[in-house]
Amino acid sequence: MIGAASTKTYAGRAPMPEKVQEEPGRVLRRIRERLHLKYRDVQEATEKIALRHGSNEFAIGLSRLADIENRGTIPSIFRLYSLCAVYGIELKTMLSWFGIEVNQLAVDALKTAGSKTRVFDIGASESFVEDVPEISCNLDVRRTSFLSRSIQKWGRLPLSLLPALEVRAHRYALIGTEDWSMYPVLRPGSFVQIDESRRKPSNEAWAHELERPIYLVETREGFRCGWCTQQGGSLVLQYHPVAQTPAEVYSFPTEAEVVGQVAGVAMHLDQVRRRHTRF
Repeated sequence: MIGAASTKTYAGRAPMPEKVQEEPGRVLRRIRERLHLKYRDVQEATEKIALRHGSNEFAIGLSRLADIENRGTIPSIFRLYSLCAVYGIELKTMLSWFGIEVNQLAVDALKTAGSKTRVFDIGASESFVEDVPEISCNLDVRRTSFLSRSIQKWGRLPLSLLPALEVRAHRYALIGTEDWSMYPVLRPGSFVQIDESRRKPSNEAWAHELERPIYLVETREGFRCGWCTQQGGSLVLQYHPVAQTPAEVYSFPTEAEVVGQVAGVAMHLDQVRRRHTRF
């Protein structure tokens, strides 16, 4: 679908001699002219792309291209793809001209509240940077410390380099804001790391509930986090007694699939007041 004309000014990131702020359409026109392409050339090139993909959505007519360049018309995602192919521009770069920063996708996903538990398959971008504190070199990590007294200055570091967020080695899940099934071990809104190499429920003994493995399980109704026990062809999913949620039994593996074991968790500690409101 074609969006309405935009009046917002965007920062162009095309390979131009100097950076200037201008409308995306003007940036596209400058690139086309630099490549010595006429409207007809772009039309014919996008028609070939449309033919290759079997969809006319990829084709850009002469009048439509003129509207994109001169009237601020926002191209559809298909036509944006075609322009990237014809001009040799990365899709995420062109999206940024229209105000869509792909590097912020993971951050927006984490900050979007969700009432149901779900997997998190959005990886952190290599180019995305996040402010993190530089810790004093004399900090003794063996002792509990108040970090604000050890911070010397604020720096910038690619989020994907943070050892706590191994986006390539693990999957992640977000515990729903209304999912109290494993409270207080896993609070609603927690961000959990899933080790997919551990998909078989462990029958080993544990000394404390915090040592008992927690698994992320996908069922037909959605995702669940809980303690698992395999009994023949059944998978018993148990929850924390405090949550007062009855155990669930699924036919395994037809009705439930173990995604992996919870290997790490990050959570806020201000959810207790919200829990009191549910009774």
